[in-house]
Amino acid sequence: MRILLLIIAALLLQGCVAQAAVAVVKAPFQIAGAALDAVTTSQDEADLKRGREARKQDERDAKQRKKDLKRSRSAALNQE
Repeated sequence: MRILLLIIAALLLQGCVAQAAVAVVKAPFQIAGAALDAVTTSQDEADLKRGREARKQDERDAKQRKKDLKRSRSAALNQE
């Protein structure tokens, strides 16, 4: 009876052992992949960053144009 229980337990535990072995083998690759993702920038991320920078530059340019226009109007009124 004990031998039968040991055989059944061994058969049931094979899945757990195999699953643990797969997890141990995959872990270094998952860690390396995560590190690589953290270090590198994807094309989508680069495009988003470039677009964000372009919008900010456009906002700064518009603000400067508005400021220059206001200054030129003020100077024109002071000359009259």
